Amino acid sequence: MKYKSSPEEKNAIEGGTLYLVATPIGNLADLSERAIKVLSEVDFIAAEDTRNTGKLLSCMGISRPMVSYYEHNKRERGPVIVERLQAGESCALVSDAGTPAISDPGEDLVRLCAEAGVSVTSVPGCCAAITALTLSGLPTARFTFEGFLPVDNRPRKERLAALKKHTETMILYEAPHKLRTTLTDLAATLGEDRYIALCRELTKRNEEIFRTTIGGAIDRYKAEDPRGEYVLIIGGGDGAVEESLAATLRLLPTCEHVAYYEKTGMKRMDAIKATAKDRNVPKNVVYRIVCEEEKYIDPSDYEDFSAIP
Repeated sequence: MKYKSSPEEKNAIEGGTLYLVATPIGNLADLSERAIKVLSEVDFIAAEDTRNTGKLLSCMGISRPMVSYYEHNKRERGPVIVERLQAGESCALVSDAGTPAISDPGEDLVRLCAEAGVSVTSVPGCCAAITALTLSGLPTARFTFEGFLPVDNRPRKERLAALKKHTETMILYEAPHKLRTTLTDLAATLGEDRYIALCRELTKRNEEIFRTTIGGAIDRYKAEDPRGEYVLIIGGGDGAVEESLAATLRLLPTCEHVAYYEKTGMKRMDAIKATAKDRNVPKNVVYRIVCEEEKYIDPSDYEDFSAIP
């Protein structure tokens, strides 16, 4: 039975508007009637991959002009799309799967539209992060979405170190060929006993939610190859343990406190910020103390952190 819209609903396609259209993450039946209407009636569609979107449109019997908009052409293509919107055209922005602007360059296009006074609206639907979170069995009241971890070594270490402080549920995306490395890094940072749910092939025939510990996940994927895109839902840490660490660090001289964080892989300014947070003082206070030292602090000067948990 065809849905009859209410006069209070926002369904008419308006010129000069960017529509963020969520697309299925696996099951085509999840594409909403409103999304189909928008995709059928906008002047053009901006797609992460026009080939993938073309297949989706073909399944729905939709034919609309498309332009590509993805990470490596967003700086050039974004202003062009905004110009077309300012001229009165309507555009639907879609990613390969899920909600645009979540862990993809759509956020940059929304920002450009906001700066240019261009109207932006959303056609809600699938989001792999939220779908996995609700299936994980972990607390959903408070959570942190981290997306993909950095590839480069230093920013990756810094992000992992920051994750250790989180007491809320955490959400990561990961590709199958990188899953083993990420699980190993998580174990080194969070411990093998931390609860994790590995969600893959969401809404598809082979959907799987594997609830285990980080150590259990490492053991499984030593024996079998990861398959499909993964959403990792990770249990938060123990706030009491984190506060105990902060309390212990506060007993150190300020410069040794900073040096401790630098030894974990943090950059100097990040270590200063972390120290300031632990001590509940402005970061410029810690910075001034560091600058007043007679020599540049080298974390290797402070080798004995055996008392730090």
